Amino acid sequence: MSFTSFDHTHMAHALRLAKRGLCTTQPNPRVGCVIVHGDEVVGAGWHRRAGEPHAEVFALREAGERARGATAYVTLEPCAHHGRTPPCADALIAAGVARVVIAAEDPFPQVAGRGIEKLRAAGIAVDTGLLRDEARELNCGFFSRIERGRPFVRVKLAMSLDGRTALANGESKWITGEAARADVQRWRARSSAILTGSGTVLADNPHLTVRLGGTTPAFTQPSPPGVPGGESLASHGAGFDSISPGLAGREGWGEGVTIAPLRVVLDRQLRSPAGSHVLDGSTPTLVLHGADAVCRDDRYARVELATVAEQGGAFELPAVLSLLAARDINELHVEAGPTLCGALFAAGLVDELLLYVAPVLLGDPARPLLALPPLADMASRWRLHLHDQRMLGQDMRLRLHPVL
Repeated sequence: MSFTSFDHTHMAHALRLAKRGLCTTQPNPRVGCVIVHGDEVVGAGWHRRAGEPHAEVFALREAGERARGATAYVTLEPCAHHGRTPPCADALIAAGVARVVIAAEDPFPQVAGRGIEKLRAAGIAVDTGLLRDEARELNCGFFSRIERGRPFVRVKLAMSLDGRTALANGESKWITGEAARADVQRWRARSSAILTGSGTVLADNPHLTVRLGGTTPAFTQPSPPGVPGGESLASHGAGFDSISPGLAGREGWGEGVTIAPLRVVLDRQLRSPAGSHVLDGSTPTLVLHGADAVCRDDRYARVELATVAEQGGAFELPAVLSLLAARDINELHVEAGPTLCGALFAAGLVDELLLYVAPVLLGDPARPLLALPPLADMASRWRLHLHDQRMLGQDMRLRLHPVL
């Protein structure tokens, strides 16, 4: 199918709308919809959070009767089943749209082409694949969970120029500057869960909560209003990095929704000490442990405990990811030490490495970036593809994807 520049313009608009639900739609995908009648945008909307209307519904409400004979640009195949909301394919048919342009097909088994079939059966022209890669990247976790049965795994690490993450005594606050640390909070906010190991709990006693704006442990983001037809969204930015840490102050936003990703702690022997922030019950927390672990006090009383299979004195990491996928975790943000991060990397379970590099030197005795097995030769070296890089104050952020 050959798409016009007109088509590209409106699908790009729909993708920008979808990104406005970046932190709030879990476990649903982020979806945007734009309805165009002739040369005029008559309706626009995005999915805001699970259980509420989908993007198509908001766009159709705004378009009203002008949806009849119009073209709808949708970033994900309209649903064809009754879930918590009615089928969007039925709503588009009832509204009388003439054409639907879809960025990416929905892999969810209850949809998976059925939405497209239903639209075509109703006589609506359907074209697919416009900006498909961009739509899939926006929902990398959703596609990973449905297609691979595990979350998209993003590992965050900060290091010095000599590749060290902490001093020999474990001190690591702070390698990077304030801008880089604020950026990490935004990546936490878009994640379904934040994972760490008991070693990090013992060494750093992290909160692992979202602190956008630097004020509260759990950030409250208001629900955005509808976007008027034809509004330019350039000011909202086309990428994740444009999301403001001060969303709560944006004019016109209404009822709030708390952004609180699930905390996940790999604590095989249940050795996290009393007083650990991750055990305080301030946000939903899941502690995974081995079958033989025993805790003889009530330090875990405010969190959920679950058993995961072990092998050779360590967790079976694929089993950990399968368990999280079964709990509808799309994007898993990992903040842990070199042992756990190295194990995930060596097992081929890391999809993206979020690496912050600070212009400092920590010296040879300091702790390494990743604990990886030795290589027999240079041909076996671990290779990474640089997806993008960005300066954050004096620090550099690299987004790297393992080359499989």
